[in-house]
Amino acid sequence: MKLFGTDGVRGKAGEVITPFLAMNLAMAFGETIPKKTGKILVGKDTRRSGYMIENAIVSGLTAIGYDVIQIGPMPTPAVAFLTEDMRCDGGIMISASHNPYYDNGIKFFDSEGNKLSEKIEKEIEDRYFKNNFELKTGKDIGKSKRIDDVIGRYIVHIKSSFPKSLNLSGIRIVIDTANGAAYKVAPTIFNELGADVITINDEPNGFNINQNAGAMHPEILSQKVREYRADIGFALDGDADRLVVVDEKGEIVNGDKLLGALALYLHQKGKLRNNGVAITVMSNGALEEFLKQYGIKVYRSAVGDKYVLEVMKKYDLNFGGEQSGHIIFSDYAKTGDGLVSALQAVAYMIESGKKASEAFNLFELYPQVQTNINVSEKIPLNKIEGADKVLNEVEKEGYRHLVRYSGTENKLRLLVEGKETKKAKELLDKLTKFFKSKLS
Repeated sequence: MKLFGTDGVRGKAGEVITPFLAMNLAMAFGETIPKKTGKILVGKDTRRSGYMIENAIVSGLTAIGYDVIQIGPMPTPAVAFLTEDMRCDGGIMISASHNPYYDNGIKFFDSEGNKLSEKIEKEIEDRYFKNNFELKTGKDIGKSKRIDDVIGRYIVHIKSSFPKSLNLSGIRIVIDTANGAAYKVAPTIFNELGADVITINDEPNGFNINQNAGAMHPEILSQKVREYRADIGFALDGDADRLVVVDEKGEIVNGDKLLGALALYLHQKGKLRNNGVAITVMSNGALEEFLKQYGIKVYRSAVGDKYVLEVMKKYDLNFGGEQSGHIIFSDYAKTGDGLVSALQAVAYMIESGKKASEAFNLFELYPQVQTNINVSEKIPLNKIEGADKVLNEVEKEGYRHLVRYSGTENKLRLLVEGKETKKAKELLDKLTKFFKSKLS
């Protein structure tokens, strides 16, 4: 059985993510990573179930001899940064990211704040299922302590990513924190940099995280940007590793257009390492064509920000991301960081001298149509008879396709992209009928 999905272990709290799973998984993690300082950092988002899971994790880690540092509600990228900054052997984030409050999850980081490789995840799974942990006794049992003032370290770190030659004086920004992990840190950062900040959805109660709020519902932010006549709006998700931008007209900026503008910004400043960008197979073909016009090399990865990061490391790049809003500026963060991305976006807007609606609208996208099919079993696509033939027919029409299983649900995701929406829909319907006949 496989525990890890595309981003840690995730599921319904109390049903899939139980205290027993959390405790044993934490022990498996602790016994897999190299033990140097004997400290592990634990953070969480604002879900009520975070208390249950956090206590189980602390119990497991102290039982095998680790000292645990609990930092309370903090963004996922903050846990990654603080794990390395505080010289911990590893970090754990309790969050189901953009999922509803009743789900929760557990994400792991190594001592350098990096997400774990699939090889390490497999080792953790093997230890978890063996369930044969080396419990400590006497003075070898670990201890835990809660530290509430680490937020300052993260704020200083994030602010250092913003160009010192700029300030946000006179810029009105609406920030939607999704009642999530960044409800304190996000407005603080923008206020300290001089912006006129309006914050919405910043009153978490344990059950309202992502509920009609944040990156999953940017239409709420759009309305507020227009209402307050703001220059730009930023929506984060529950653990603040994802960013959605809204321009001054209240229009949601497409994720691929955002990636294109930010890549060009770094390129023009001479800060795009090896003049390359990592994007996923989901990104629009028009983004790739746009970047190549400026001589920027494009590398594609599987879906998931950890796979984007793998490609970035392979080609020694410092920028990459997903159209969903996970954007990685590796000069400042080891993972997607919505706040770093927001600061870079507003810096670009200021330096461009344009309004957000112009600054982030540099090219037109090819039409993309997509759908999901519920499946009872994830049969490998290369084992489905006739799949190659039907996919080749799409390619012969000059259209791009993407067919993949969800990493977290029993679903097959289908996407077709090309120059005409009508034709793309016809081809998608054809693929949908074929795969439904084979998998439903």
